[in-house]
Amino acid sequence: MSQAWVVAVDMGYGHQRAAYPFRDIGYEGIITANTGAMVDPNERKRWITFQYLYEGISRVNKIPVIGPWLWRTYDRLQAINPHYPFRDLSQPTIGSMRLDRLMSRGFGRSIVEHTRTREDLPLLTTFFAVALAADRLGRKDAFCVVTDTDVNRIWAAKVPSEGRINYLVPTPLTRQRLMQYGVPAERIFFTGFPLPQANVDSAAEDLRNRLPVLDARGAFRRGYGRMLDAELGPIPSTIERPLSITYAVGGAGAQAELAHDVLTGLAAHLRDGRMRLNLVSGVRAEVDQYFRRTIAELRLESEIGQSIRLLHAPTKDEYFAQFNQLLRETDILWTKPSELCFYPALGIPLIMSAPLGAHEERNLETVLRIGAGQRQEDPRAAGEWLTDWQNNGLLALNAFQGYFHMPRQGTENIKRLLFAPDRSQVAMDLGAVLPERF
Repeated sequence: MSQAWVVAVDMGYGHQRAAYPFRDIGYEGIITANTGAMVDPNERKRWITFQYLYEGISRVNKIPVIGPWLWRTYDRLQAINPHYPFRDLSQPTIGSMRLDRLMSRGFGRSIVEHTRTREDLPLLTTFFAVALAADRLGRKDAFCVVTDTDVNRIWAAKVPSEGRINYLVPTPLTRQRLMQYGVPAERIFFTGFPLPQANVDSAAEDLRNRLPVLDARGAFRRGYGRMLDAELGPIPSTIERPLSITYAVGGAGAQAELAHDVLTGLAAHLRDGRMRLNLVSGVRAEVDQYFRRTIAELRLESEIGQSIRLLHAPTKDEYFAQFNQLLRETDILWTKPSELCFYPALGIPLIMSAPLGAHEERNLETVLRIGAGQRQEDPRAAGEWLTDWQNNGLLALNAFQGYFHMPRQGTENIKRLLFAPDRSQVAMDLGAVLPERF
């Protein structure tokens, strides 16, 4: 099997989740640029500062009085301009110049130098700073997976027209954004987001089994029966099981407290067996403990292992594997619009809590534009609005819209590009088959 250097960073879940599907081609598995043994101690200190800002800012709103002010200040730095009108945004920003200065002092050098032991292998990274450092140091064949639908100017080099990074983008609008920043069009490939391959392979079967539950009274199937048969094959008329909702907290632990309202809103439906709730804390033990305390407070302990299931894992690899398996049994994914905004491509409707930052706002807009999900209503009344959306077919429509309109083959497309002798031909092939619907 062909191999590549696969590099992510340990900041939240997004960059490692995007790298996880490539663990089979990683020359040394998946390397984490900020925690790997090869990282210079001085450089590691800079990464710790970077990580503290990256993850800590997600929780800064909770700080009394000054929290909202700190968040607004940070959010201005990561702001993203409107897409239209199309214009030249290639001038470096404060953030991109700051990152360039850090790299001039060696930030990112350790990983790049480590990969020179096999410079014949392409470098695939899911974090912009690693790609920019590789480009600055003259590393050939650097590929950067873009993990959101829109990005800040910091993702591109100080002088983008001189850069040699190959960007692998999840949407056509992401491609346009990088072109606005001055990245040459021939360096930007629309591939789709890298989803777990096992889930991609089972997506049609899982959606067939999901639709009868999401479309409780058959309203969606009556209107779209022929299209569904053509796209998915025969769909069971009924499947007798509870509606399965997965509530997943982000890697920084932000929005864990929302679970209290979610549990409150679903309590009656959990007790009578109409719904099932999967609470996903990932690797954060404090979030798992909060979930358990909240369940006890609401006197729902007897539902653990029945209508309530808890997913907590000691490592991110174990978490990703268990989460991907859980998705096959999930009817609705409820989370903030992070990198999980691409998972409706698997035929899972998305319920989105409040976005954190400009990139998540754009992710939310993209999902709504496609029709693959909804903003959450009052979570304390979740049982009511979810039941309504089950009965009127809205959730089934969202599931099918995501499945039909969002590309699923990002992992396969990226692997093709990495190892193709003629990447321009692969890019032409992808352009001919990928949907430019969003």
